[in-house]
Amino acid sequence: MSVFFYAVPVLIITGVLLIAVKVVRRSLELRSAWSGGLTAEGRCLRSYTTTSGGSGDSSVTTTLHHVYEFTTRDGRAVRFDEDNGRPTVVEGDIVTVHYTAAHPEKATAHAPSPVKAAVGTVAMLAFCGVVVAFCVGFMITFHEVFAGDSFFGGI
Repeated sequence: MSVFFYAVPVLIITGVLLIAVKVVRRSLELRSAWSGGLTAEGRCLRSYTTTSGGSGDSSVTTTLHHVYEFTTRDGRAVRFDEDNGRPTVVEGDIVTVHYTAAHPEKATAHAPSPVKAAVGTVAMLAFCGVVVAFCVGFMITFHEVFAGDSFFGGI
């Protein structure tokens, strides 16, 4: 039974670390696209929203997505989906797309704002660090308080 008090925090830590990796990867992709120096005229093909939450008393979170298409300098058509875009962009609008020659599929239509992106990344990593620290602290506290207890240790 005491394995439960170690397994759940380890699963939470694993999930949080995967989220942290995703956040850092996307931040690096944005930075690379902005500093890659290549831009193209792109067209918004579609915009749609996704929702999450809303069961019971939880709040609903809505995310706005855009599907863009642009042509690279070598003539290749690239289509990509990006979330949290500008709400004023609608189907048919022309946008500036930033991309790298090596990975045009990791393009972005977000305007360059490296400071804002860095602050968001640091804040998310700090939050992930707090969750990991809480889980590790919980496991250490459980071990110190209940490891020798016959009720928890014997089950």
